[in-house]
Amino acid sequence: MADGSATLKTATGAGGVAAERLRSFIERVERLEEEKAAIAGDIKEVYAEAKGEGYDTKILRQVIRLRKMDRAERQEQEALLELYLSALGEA
Repeated sequence: MADGSATLKTATGAGGVAAERLRSFIERVERLEEEKAAIAGDIKEVYAEAKGEGYDTKILRQVIRLRKMDRAERQEQEALLELYLSALGEA
């Protein structure tokens, strides 16, 4: 068998421990993927609610991205942005 199942059967008998362990990993990942999709839907709803109240969701996303950064990293990026804009005559 070219799909890899022959290797599992050879290593552990006819679908023994290795196959069950593999199935366990796959099922766990599938559950987590379902949870991730549900959370993504929840996040989308929060952004829609914020937009409905007049907030700019593009800016909200940027604020969230910046808050994830270390303060020094954020300051470095802001300094580089200012430098680049100044070099272009935009600042």
